[in-house]
Amino acid sequence: MATIELKRVSGRFGFEAGDEYGHTVLMDSSPETGGQNFGVRPMQMLLMGLAGCSAIDVIMILEKQRQVVQDYRMVVNGEREAAKEPSLWKEINIEFHLYGDISEDKAAKAAELSINKYCSVAATLGTAGAEIKWQVFVHPATVDPISS
Repeated sequence: MATIELKRVSGRFGFEAGDEYGHTVLMDSSPETGGQNFGVRPMQMLLMGLAGCSAIDVIMILEKQRQVVQDYRMVVNGEREAAKEPSLWKEINIEFHLYGDISEDKAAKAAELSINKYCSVAATLGTAGAEIKWQVFVHPATVDPISS
């Protein structure tokens, strides 16, 4: 069982959430609703969770296929339902950017497996009605991928 503890640390809505291992995340509401831009919005954290969950899947799948993933980046864009409460994610678009000696077919299959089979965050968002679309881009290896 996962345990998260939340405490207010700044202004009205500036919170720090922590897990049982001591990892922390700062959260806040938007300035339009009284926040101070202190941290990530809770709904944005869902998109971050999707990116992290899927990234782990894709890299694990490709490494098992002996693909050399030198660097990995993702861009996730989401659109929420308009004029609804609660306002759920309705459309999410993901760009997978993989760098290294990687087969484009294997990269596309790894992304498809992650989103449709393995990623629990994608399954949760999909069950809530979000439509998740993705594109995969394979780039040649770079000299220093982390600093570029």
